[in-house]
Amino acid sequence: MSYNIVSLAGDGVGPEVTEAALTVLQTVLAKKDKPVEIYKGYIGGASYVRCGLPFDPQSRVACQSADAVLLGAVGGPRWDHLPSELRPEAGLLSLRKDLDVYANIRPVVARKCLFERTPYRDEILKDVDLVIVRELTGGIYFGEKSRTSTEAFDVCKYNVTEIRRITRVAADLARTRRKKISSVDKANVMETSRLWRKTVSDLIRNDYPDLELEHILVDSAAMYLAQKPSTFDVILTENMFGDILSDQASTLAGSLGIMPSASLSDTSVGLYEPIHGSAPTLAGQGIANPIGSILSVAMMLRHSLHSPDLAELVEKAVEAVINQGFLTPDLLPKGSCRTVELTQRICDRL
Repeated sequence: MSYNIVSLAGDGVGPEVTEAALTVLQTVLAKKDKPVEIYKGYIGGASYVRCGLPFDPQSRVACQSADAVLLGAVGGPRWDHLPSELRPEAGLLSLRKDLDVYANIRPVVARKCLFERTPYRDEILKDVDLVIVRELTGGIYFGEKSRTSTEAFDVCKYNVTEIRRITRVAADLARTRRKKISSVDKANVMETSRLWRKTVSDLIRNDYPDLELEHILVDSAAMYLAQKPSTFDVILTENMFGDILSDQASTLAGSLGIMPSASLSDTSVGLYEPIHGSAPTLAGQGIANPIGSILSVAMMLRHSLHSPDLAELVEKAVEAVINQGFLTPDLLPKGSCRTVELTQRICDRL
């Protein structure tokens, strides 16, 4: 029985990094004689060009029966003139809702060989190994919204069920790590955050008494990520705060280009993507960093394809290539690798 993977390459550099990740996926699965079928679909601007919608209907159906979905990135100035329901990002939000992938997992590791590629001192980066657990299908991005020529609003709304289920994901993950959760909110001014804080506190106290829990306001969390990031283990937060903080945290790793993510549901179906955007100015140049997408494939192997041994092989191959100094221009402006070359070196290592 073969794995059924849907690839949604999206826009900008999405097709380039997604193709690199699929090459690595096929290489590592071939080592274990595990067949894979890949359906290449359309989302975002690429879908709008194809059918006038931000999520191609046939691709949407394919995702429902997939073992996992690999996503590139969506969006770009080419589609900024479209109404909100037709913009590329609308397709992404629809995909997340369709799959009910409410738990976004974003690991952040500061590698010693990349310390000099970051804006931080070495002592700040020492021992940085954290995970951001972001609620992905609720909050302000999915709330009621409206805009006229003179005013606009976006409603941020959460219920106890949504908060409890994402808290359980963070807590179960923390139990496999250093047993610490930092819950991030804005409870000094926002009612949703006050409900968030109470719900998280009650659940951890009753069901996970072995874990250490701290509550941090989002502005303080941003400051601590820059000042003392190694004190974090698992960061738990809502949709918009998680979106912002994970991009900030990427500076600890050296580049958005090497940051993977997994978006998980209560089933084994997951959505996997690098956290960077479509970077339209880099598209077609062959210099996009594929590592974020390749490490997302490693997360796919672990969480959806139930092959942790293969996930570890991919991660070790990536680490070896990075440690040897083979990097794309976002990390090494001079003497750098191109996308295809870096991908081939990882495959050779496998």
